[in-house]
Amino acid sequence: MLTFSVLTLFPELLRPFAEEALLGKAQARGLVRVNLHDLRQWSGNRHHKVDDTPYGGGAGMVIRVDVVARALDALRAEAPIDEVVMLTPAGQTFTQASAEAWATQGGHWVILCGRYEGFDARVERLVTREVSIGDFVMMGGEAAAACIMEAVARLVPGVLGDEASHQDDSFSSGLLDYPEYTRPPVWADEGVPDVLQGGNHGAIREWRRSQALARTLDRRPDLLPHAGLMPQDSAELLRLGASAEQLAAWNAPEPPAPKQKRRRKPPV
Repeated sequence: MLTFSVLTLFPELLRPFAEEALLGKAQARGLVRVNLHDLRQWSGNRHHKVDDTPYGGGAGMVIRVDVVARALDALRAEAPIDEVVMLTPAGQTFTQASAEAWATQGGHWVILCGRYEGFDARVERLVTREVSIGDFVMMGGEAAAACIMEAVARLVPGVLGDEASHQDDSFSSGLLDYPEYTRPPVWADEGVPDVLQGGNHGAIREWRRSQALARTLDRRPDLLPHAGLMPQDSAELLRLGASAEQLAAWNAPEPPAPKQKRRRKPPV
């Protein structure tokens, strides 16, 4: 079973997230476990104080290394720990590839959620990974922990109703996802594309791939060098307005040669 143990100063921020929707159902089915721990219980003092002023001066407070060490020792005494993850702006950016790797690895993951000015630098020697969810600043790591847990948990076999439903998601294929439609068939004078209502599954697959390429080219062309493009994709990107120079920069394969029409032999 994939287990997340989250060390945080505000476990109640995460409790509804862990008990509802996808994570709640996954826990109820015994596929994922989320343990929320208040870091203050390992403060070592009657005031439950886990932070102190930084050496050298400066604004804010720093979470103490001895508090984190006691918490990790206590969790290890209950069950083996496979990974200790510290959420920090200095960490490696978490991506869909990260989520897939974590879900495949499984095991017991401890996530450290910082607050204030973060952790004492000596906490770094206690962790196995430092992770960031993006280049922006938040008040603490709880929201980031929620993002990571959901991204990983949904890839655990059995969590999603359709085992293949995540394979066409944005980033899983290397491209942004294609647009989706449902009822009503016409809304505000905009209709559902005819191809999606025609029942030709081959045509639908081609349309969806073309739409995914178009969206990625328009909105996130930085993804294309890593998208595993096929020769047919190169041809479609050229049709969508990409240049041969761009295809070369993306290491895209050569588009297939156009088929030549056979000349009919004149009757003898």
